[in-house]
Amino acid sequence: QVQLVESGGGLVQAGDSLRLSCAASGRTFSNYYMAWFRQAPGKEREFVAGITWSTGSTYYADSVKGRFTISRDNAKNTVHLQMNSLKPGDTAVYCCAAGRTLSVLETSYVYWGQGTQVIVSS
Repeated sequence: QVQLVESGGGLVQAGDSLRLSCAASGRTFSNYYMAWFRQAPGKEREFVAGITWSTGSTYYADSVKGRFTISRDNAKNTVHLQMNSLKPGDTAVYCCAAGRTLSVLETSYVYWGQGTQVIVSS
């Protein structure tokens, strides 16, 4: 079965950095689109960043462009999200997802991880 497990979250101050990881198992994702979503308390889940596994092409939400970087490690079947210059508005539970369609809509993704908490204090 396919499993996605996130790690790397924590409590940091504004301006700090964190690196999230999403370890995938059960299959390879050479034909998949991988993405990070986040959800803050009382808010809708939103797209953060995505990557085409086979080519490494990336896409970012405007709110994180220039601060976050998504990448993948083929050998370890893992996708990462490097988060720099963190702001209090980045506080949320971050989840990784995999799907067959390039989209910012959560309904396009079939596999989801449990999420990892990121808290940014001011």
